[in-house]
Amino acid sequence: MANYNITAFGAVGDGVTDNSAAIAAAIEACGANGGGTVVIPAGTYVTGRIELRSYMTLELEAGALLLFHTDFEKYPVVPTRWSGYECYGISPLIYGRGLKQVAIKGQGIIDGQGSAWWQAYRELRRGGTVENALTREISIKNAALRQSVKSNIVEWESQFLRPPLLQLIDCEQVSLEGVTLQNSPFWNTHLVYGKDVHIHGVKIKNPSDTPNGDGMDIDSCTNVRISDCFFDVGDDCLCIKSGIDEDGRRVGKPSENIVITNCTMLRGHGGVVLGSEMAGGIRNVVISNCIFLGTDRGIRMKTNRARGGYIKNIMVSNIYMEEVFCPITINSFYRHGVDESNPLIASPDAVAITESTPVVEHVRIHQVTAKRSRASAGFIYGLPEMPIRDLQLSHVHIEMTTDPGEQGDEPDMVREKLIMAGDGMLCKHVEGMELHHVRIETRQGPALRLEDVRDIEVNDLKMKQPHPGTPVIAATRAADLFVSGRQSAESGYLQIENETVSSHN
Repeated sequence: MANYNITAFGAVGDGVTDNSAAIAAAIEACGANGGGTVVIPAGTYVTGRIELRSYMTLELEAGALLLFHTDFEKYPVVPTRWSGYECYGISPLIYGRGLKQVAIKGQGIIDGQGSAWWQAYRELRRGGTVENALTREISIKNAALRQSVKSNIVEWESQFLRPPLLQLIDCEQVSLEGVTLQNSPFWNTHLVYGKDVHIHGVKIKNPSDTPNGDGMDIDSCTNVRISDCFFDVGDDCLCIKSGIDEDGRRVGKPSENIVITNCTMLRGHGGVVLGSEMAGGIRNVVISNCIFLGTDRGIRMKTNRARGGYIKNIMVSNIYMEEVFCPITINSFYRHGVDESNPLIASPDAVAITESTPVVEHVRIHQVTAKRSRASAGFIYGLPEMPIRDLQLSHVHIEMTTDPGEQGDEPDMVREKLIMAGDGMLCKHVEGMELHHVRIETRQGPALRLEDVRDIEVNDLKMKQPHPGTPVIAATRAADLFVSGRQSAESGYLQIENETVSSHN
């Protein structure tokens, strides 16, 4: 297929000229001729929104820099999915809907110039307003949509609905390769309802203080392959989502059949994250051969009683981490977005199981090493009415920091701080868990704390430097607990309390 160089349509790469019309003309010509490649050569090109077409490739050659306008009103109102809700919002800077065989590739840089958007958001947080013809149109359309789908979307009233840098909705045969995407107004790269997605060698960058600066969000997508990518962002690095609460359940599209391999994550709130918007379900995910450096959490699964849906059939293997707060978190009490006026959402006691009760089950975590972890070795916290089920950790090695000045932080945004800096792994409301050949070295406290658990098998859990007077395993209300291994025969290895049934070799 033919190439369409944007300079042939009048584009000028001087960092000043508005090239919106030239780029749109190149894309139109490409589409009118059945597809091809729209080429952005070396140079700095300022532009407004870019809307992609089917059967086209957007190629940024080495030395190409695409800069997006910071005039909000250059971006029209479009249907989108924003933070898990179907709604109307400001158009993503690069946008496509209902496309087939669409690709973005090359060695160039796509820059959203997000600082203007972040400043507007921070002004809202301080009590200011952002009101113009664009925001008024969004408000009117969303009010009508709210009535038609009977949604209680409270965030529409308080948010500016900043757009992603790149969003493709309901697209098939999507390919992203080689490019750098940086400085996004909101989430960086957002793929929604996609099928057959291939992402390779992409760099995702946002400053560490970017508000809601997720790296890549895979949202209700099927058959996704992500490999050899680099993330350095201010929020979760790579997220898998499927809609939020009743709106996500209404849409009912899972994220499924996803492979993530050979990626490096730097900083960010989490390395690879599942949830918390997971109301449509997340299943069949394989994560392997990745490195997490300085992320707050490593492997992170998060949900709460409002979400519903499920996370299941997850396999994690061959992961190396350094200086993360908490290497492994599976949290059904994630507090963000919880309606504090509903006491049942945050109750520590069991409540009735409903369609909004999330399910987390069938998780395998294998060959994970984490060094100099800062808050806790792990945080696995189910619901009393719906425990995390069928969890296996094998050949996991976690070393906590020995720095006495480390203050740590909460393990995973729960209502109360449950773990002190340098603690081991806490497992609460878990049923059917196996630990095989796990080593945890803490700065203080036991390697493993079990509370309100059932059907737990621990085989060869080691702590080479246990603390005087402190057990390696502390169990409270642990039914059907089986412990074995060489170190388990040592005096003081296991401490059990309160209604515990234990078989111990």
